[in-house]
Amino acid sequence: MTTARGVERTYLLLMLLTTLAASFIWGINTLFLLDAGLSNTEAFAANAFFSAGQVTFEVPTGVVADTRGRRFSFLLGAATLLASTLLYLLMWQLHAPFWGWAAASVLLGLGFTFFSGATDAWLVDALAATGYTGHLERIFGRAQVVSGGAMLAGTISGGVIAQLTNLGVPYVLRAAVLGLTLVIAWRLMRDLGFKPDRQASPTRAMRAVLNGAIDGGLRNPPVRWLMLASPFVTGVGFYAFYAFQPYLLELYGNPDAYSIAGIAAALLAAGQMTGGLVVGSLRRVIHRRTTVLLLSAALGALALASIGLTDGFVQALVIITAWAVLTAVERPVRQAFLNGIIRSEQRATVLSFDSLMGSAGGVVAQPALGRVADVAGYGPSYLVAAGVNAMAIPFVWLARRQHAASDPISDARDAPRSTPQATH
Repeated sequence: MTTARGVERTYLLLMLLTTLAASFIWGINTLFLLDAGLSNTEAFAANAFFSAGQVTFEVPTGVVADTRGRRFSFLLGAATLLASTLLYLLMWQLHAPFWGWAAASVLLGLGFTFFSGATDAWLVDALAATGYTGHLERIFGRAQVVSGGAMLAGTISGGVIAQLTNLGVPYVLRAAVLGLTLVIAWRLMRDLGFKPDRQASPTRAMRAVLNGAIDGGLRNPPVRWLMLASPFVTGVGFYAFYAFQPYLLELYGNPDAYSIAGIAAALLAAGQMTGGLVVGSLRRVIHRRTTVLLLSAALGALALASIGLTDGFVQALVIITAWAVLTAVERPVRQAFLNGIIRSEQRATVLSFDSLMGSAGGVVAQPALGRVADVAGYGPSYLVAAGVNAMAIPFVWLARRQHAASDPISDARDAPRSTPQATH
């Protein structure tokens, strides 16, 4: 794995395994929580505690990645997710009280924060170290396709297996794949293009990296404006995805058809794959990345409103798939935009802080929209979600006005930035 091709293959394999592990339960997670005795409000509040865990630990785990190594952070994430998945399964069997679900969800959030900044930072720095000269969207787009395929397989099989057995079996499968991921990451990942300072004290390292992250993030105007847009898009995205499960079963007319929930999640995966395939062609018709981000925010809000207004099962599936394509196109373009203007030594922490902003939106949006669903129904909750999503548009427009170096999409190669490493 000392070539750019080897780095890309390892990254895609890790994306395949982590997405497959996660997606076994994506189609039935809300149903799983409701089956454990939680109300809609409590179920989405449990998801909000997951987001709160991400908010709490995003920056500290980003510091771990920047000071102890991206590989080390990834391994911690896989191990933490394995343990917290088994805990979730135990909570379901015991019909645990809400506070137990809240604690377990925070632990799940911790696990994902070890991944959030470290994985992309590992990829970008390793590509720079191995002489990669291609477009970042190409690899991020391929990752979308791979992840979409994994999600397609995981969500369909998770829903069908849950219907044939019970809602706990997909969590067992998730734990097994996470164990496999841990072994493969241990063997294949190496920190290339980045040398962590393992001798630095945690306090000094936290201060140094945080200062660098603030300079590279909040004090970097185009990065700052996209970070401020994230709570609206990501927060709503969390709710929209998990509310699809009970809402589609309601439209279908059979609350026990778990396979339908799995198929619906699989359509999201198909949309993700489609978006990943077309994103590389956007440079032929669109010349600025912020144009893609603005269109995604506006059309995403329109799609969510349409979901809220429809009362047909098939129509809802079509709109959900379109929403998934928009989301899939937006993500690699946003990744390329941010990575193009973040310094190497700050990358994991800045990306983690960006993820933190999105998770913060989820902390507020999920229980609030879940409450709307309890009081008025899922349809009205999607209409409210559409309005919240649209609030991201002014912030993306402000990012566009900064004329960032990574905004233009041209035929020139945009290799990842590699800068001298700071001393932590």
